[in-house]
Amino acid sequence: MIQKEFVLMNRLGLHIRPAAQFTKIAAKFKADVYLIRDGMRVNAKSIMGVMMLAAGYGAKLEMECIGEDEEQLCAELTELIENKFHEE
Repeated sequence: MIQKEFVLMNRLGLHIRPAAQFTKIAAKFKADVYLIRDGMRVNAKSIMGVMMLAAGYGAKLEMECIGEDEEQLCAELTELIENKFHEE
Protein backbone atom coordinates (compact mmCIF):
# COMPACT_ATOMS: atom_id res chain seq x y z
CA MET A 1 0.00 0.00 0.00
CA ILE A 2 1.18 3.50 -0.85
CA GLN A 3 -0.18 6.49 1.06
CA LYS A 4 0.25 10.11 0.03
CA GLU A 5 -1.08 13.33 1.49
CA PHE A 6 -1.65 16.44 -0.55
CA VAL A 7 -3.41 19.79 -0.58
CA LEU A 8 -5.57 20.72 -3.56
CA MET A 9 -4.06 23.77 -5.20
CA ASN A 10 -6.21 24.09 -8.30
CA ARG A 11 -8.56 27.05 -8.05
CA LEU A 12 -11.87 25.17 -8.03
CA GLY A 13 -10.84 21.99 -6.22
CA LEU A 14 -12.29 18.62 -7.21
CA HIS A 15 -15.21 19.83 -9.30
CA ILE A 16 -16.63 17.62 -12.06
CA ARG A 17 -13.85 17.97 -14.65
CA PRO A 18 -10.87 17.15 -12.38
CA ALA A 19 -12.90 14.43 -10.65
CA ALA A 20 -13.55 12.87 -14.07
CA GLN A 21 -9.85 13.10 -14.97
CA PHE A 22 -8.92 11.45 -11.67
CA THR A 23 -11.36 8.56 -12.03
CA LYS A 24 -10.44 8.03 -15.70
CA ILE A 25 -6.78 7.54 -14.77
CA ALA A 26 -7.69 5.36 -11.77
CA ALA A 27 -9.85 3.09 -13.94
CA LYS A 28 -6.85 2.16 -16.13
CA PHE A 29 -5.23 0.25 -13.27
CA LYS A 30 -5.94 -2.97 -11.40
CA ALA A 31 -4.95 -1.46 -8.05
CA ASP A 32 -7.60 0.07 -5.83
CA VAL A 33 -7.37 3.74 -4.93
CA TYR A 34 -9.11 5.60 -2.13
CA LEU A 35 -9.33 9.26 -1.19
CA ILE A 36 -9.81 10.29 2.42
CA ARG A 37 -10.95 13.70 3.66
CA ASP A 38 -11.97 14.47 7.23
CA GLY A 39 -12.45 10.78 8.00
CA MET A 40 -14.56 10.08 4.90
CA ARG A 41 -12.96 7.36 2.74
CA VAL A 42 -14.25 6.91 -0.81
CA ASN A 43 -13.43 4.69 -3.75
CA ALA A 44 -11.59 7.04 -6.10
CA LYS A 45 -12.62 4.99 -9.14
CA SER A 46 -16.16 6.27 -8.55
CA ILE A 47 -16.84 9.81 -9.76
CA MET A 48 -19.75 10.06 -7.32
CA GLY A 49 -17.46 9.03 -4.47
CA VAL A 50 -14.89 11.65 -5.42
CA MET A 51 -17.57 14.34 -5.74
CA MET A 52 -19.00 13.42 -2.31
CA LEU A 53 -15.78 14.65 -0.72
CA ALA A 54 -16.72 18.23 -1.68
CA ALA A 55 -13.00 19.02 -1.74
CA GLY A 56 -12.39 22.64 -2.66
CA TYR A 57 -9.24 24.71 -3.00
CA GLY A 58 -6.90 24.09 -0.08
CA ALA A 59 -8.57 20.84 0.99
CA LYS A 60 -6.23 18.31 2.58
CA LEU A 61 -6.63 14.80 1.19
CA GLU A 62 -4.97 11.45 1.69
CA MET A 63 -4.66 8.97 -1.17
CA GLU A 64 -4.21 5.22 -0.72
CA CYS A 65 -3.17 2.98 -3.63
CA ILE A 66 -3.41 -0.76 -3.01
CA GLY A 67 -2.58 -3.52 -5.49
CA GLU A 68 -0.13 -4.94 -7.97
CA ASP A 69 0.31 -1.76 -10.05
CA GLU A 70 -0.05 0.67 -7.13
CA GLU A 71 3.25 2.46 -7.79
CA GLN A 72 2.37 3.47 -11.35
CA LEU A 73 -1.19 4.39 -10.35
CA CYS A 74 -0.01 6.56 -7.48
CA ALA A 75 2.64 8.21 -9.69
CA GLU A 76 0.14 9.14 -12.43
CA LEU A 77 -2.43 10.50 -9.98
CA THR A 78 0.24 12.44 -8.07
CA GLU A 79 1.41 14.03 -11.33
CA LEU A 80 -2.17 15.03 -12.16
CA ILE A 81 -2.65 16.62 -8.73
CA GLU A 82 0.73 18.39 -8.76
CA ASN A 83 -0.06 19.82 -12.20
CA LYS A 84 -3.32 21.26 -10.82
CA PHE A 85 -5.36 19.00 -13.11
CA HIS A 86 -3.96 20.98 -16.07
CA GLU A 87 -6.35 23.85 -15.31
CA GLU A 88 -3.83 26.68 -14.99
